[in-house]
Amino acid sequence: MKDTAQTQIIPGAEPFYFVGEKNAPGVLLIHGFTGTPKEMRWMGEYLNKTEGFSCLGPRLAGHATNLDDMIRSTHRDWMASVEEAYYLLRDRTNTIYLAGLSMGAALALLFGSLLPVQGVIAMASPYALPDDWRLKYTKILSKFQPLMTKEHADPERGWFDKEAARDHICYSHNPLRSIGELNLLLGTLRDALPRLSVPTLLIYSKDDNALPLGSEFCLESIYGALGSPKKEKILLSGSGHVLTRDAQRQEVFRRAAEFIKKNTTL
Repeated sequence: MKDTAQTQIIPGAEPFYFVGEKNAPGVLLIHGFTGTPKEMRWMGEYLNKTEGFSCLGPRLAGHATNLDDMIRSTHRDWMASVEEAYYLLRDRTNTIYLAGLSMGAALALLFGSLLPVQGVIAMASPYALPDDWRLKYTKILSKFQPLMTKEHADPERGWFDKEAARDHICYSHNPLRSIGELNLLLGTLRDALPRLSVPTLLIYSKDDNALPLGSEFCLESIYGALGSPKKEKILLSGSGHVLTRDAQRQEVFRRAAEFIKKNTTL
């Protein structure tokens, strides 16, 4: 699925590319389900300005435009967006880290098992969706109910930094068909985790109320399934689901930078 030339990106939600120092690592920053590159921009700015890394934040297909685009996109389209961005960043450096938030973290973990990367930083990644018979029939059911109201309709609910919450950009609803595609993606992720062999950092918040099945369950499930002998896990407090924009974001950025420097040999 390719977004049409007429598609208008929501102002403030544009992709970004901050070119870093020569021979420095590159970081591919992947946003989440119904989200936009904006939720990764602050992290990209931090890693670029403080460490000199090249930071690329792509827009996943169907995102940051309108809900009709989202409904038409599939998990393979989202994967294609990541792969395309990877090769764009590869033009700058061969030392690439994948960093993602929520569904973007799931994509980072998946591609950590598929592409030559130096390491993966996965923040608030889901592991699975709750068992529900309707997940197998989302394409059919979406013809009758295309959109689902988000469980946490109040945009500030679950956030510790209320100003950042008010400035956050994402779709107002979850397309039912897209939830089915997310379920397919997570199944592919679970199959891939044992094959992921590069250094991996998992970051979660115990105060994240948005993750299906809970943040600590997702953290331990992914950590236990990882094939990498070099894996780390961090469980923060005082942040909601959007770790890259909420109150503990500077701690997240600092830990990510430390992980990259520790695992990079130039």
